[in-house]
Amino acid sequence: MAAKTADSDVITIKKYANRRLYNTKTSSYVTLDHLAEMIKQDEDFVVVDAKTGEDLTRSVLTQIIAEQEGKGQNLLPIKFLRQIIGFYGDSLGGVLPRYLEESMEAFSQNEGRMREAMQSAFKGFFPVEQFEDMTKQNMAMFENAMKMMTPFASQAPGQSAAQSEPPPEPAASPANPSGNVDDLKAQLDAMQSQLEGLIKDRNS
Repeated sequence: MAAKTADSDVITIKKYANRRLYNTKTSSYVTLDHLAEMIKQDEDFVVVDAKTGEDLTRSVLTQIIAEQEGKGQNLLPIKFLRQIIGFYGDSLGGVLPRYLEESMEAFSQNEGRMREAMQSAFKGFFPVEQFEDMTKQNMAMFENAMKMMTPFASQAPGQSAAQSEPPPEPAASPANPSGNVDDLKAQLDAMQSQLEGLIKDRNS
């Protein structure tokens, strides 16, 4: 986490009666999502009532937390929330804010080491290099399968199957010197006739 922002760098956000938020630094209206992003970028701000000047920072930050929780990433366990609510009006309620602040400060100081530890753990468990190799292999297998399933996939866009290149002629062989398809078919027909004649003579 970056060092605490100097008071002169604190941005003032004005909240109007229609609940719109106005950033006095950028001279533009912002949303709670914008404020959340400012916090992640270590930009410090205070929210004040545009008419009375009352400090509304705490209530707006609470709204940001509620909105973020509603998006599916739940950082605050239900048990923790119940415990927090239970401390309102309790004699220990005045001690809790300081305790939570110091706990989060300690967590933030160890954040860098925790990230490195997690990255090392994941890298050992499932190396990035192996993941890249597996991805390349899967793509190659997919491309080969597509070529086998779509024999006309290599033709130019807009070109029909009839317009694509014809298959190569059969290669010439001793049984078919010319390599012509019609000649080869005629030879096969003749061979079939001879075979039928042999079978007929044998059965007679």
